[in-house]
Amino acid sequence: MTFCLGMRVRTGLVGIADTRITSGYEAITAKKVSIYQGPKWAMFLMTSGLRSARDKALTYFEEYLEAQQEPFDRLYKAVNCFAEQIRKAAEEDQPALEKSGLRFDIHCVIGGQMSRDTEPKLYMLYPQGNWVEVSKGTPYQIVGASGYGKPILDRTFTFEDPLSFALKVGILAFDSTRISATDVDLPVDVVFYEKDSFRIVEHRYSKEDLEEISSWWMDRLRNSILELPSEWIDRIKAKLSPPGEVATCPIKE
Repeated sequence: MTFCLGMRVRTGLVGIADTRITSGYEAITAKKVSIYQGPKWAMFLMTSGLRSARDKALTYFEEYLEAQQEPFDRLYKAVNCFAEQIRKAAEEDQPALEKSGLRFDIHCVIGGQMSRDTEPKLYMLYPQGNWVEVSKGTPYQIVGASGYGKPILDRTFTFEDPLSFALKVGILAFDSTRISATDVDLPVDVVFYEKDSFRIVEHRYSKEDLEEISSWWMDRLRNSILELPSEWIDRIKAKLSPPGEVATCPIKE
């Protein structure tokens, strides 16, 4: 499994990708995010799914980038190009994979800004090569283990939030996934893009880097539950009491 999260706000983009790769009973650490940038353009690409499909499609894509005379001027054109490489890899490998009982599986989150893009863009690309643009209404997309971090994002994250807030809530979504999914783990790679900068910054956080934040968040969650108003629980406790009596069973802290 994988956790790759792309987040879009008015002032830029944040990408977060774990580094756990599992194959049978083996687990290794490897990057799941690739960065490409030059004068007046920048993009990052994160993938979930079959590692061999990713590596082949990326190899074809990078070969295309090296051969082209002019960079893409719109991000969707780069997404279309990578989609073509996915379809090419599928044509070559899918029959043999299916004979072995495997699916051709690759999902991608692609973000960035090209010279003619008026704002940073974020796309979700499917194994069939079709894509959707991540909207301002739901300004994030997860590929891989999406269920554990999604509630935090849905409750707290909006398009109008600053980049620093997006990074904070994104790391908490990752931490929730790491705790619950055994095949998602640290270290975690973060990419940071500010609107119109055409420069992506990348940083890797280790377990030691985020240990204090994880503990702080867990303590705050527990304390928040302890401080939650409890009067509504009296309706249940009243049903446990004999008729005419009111239960007085304080919540222990």
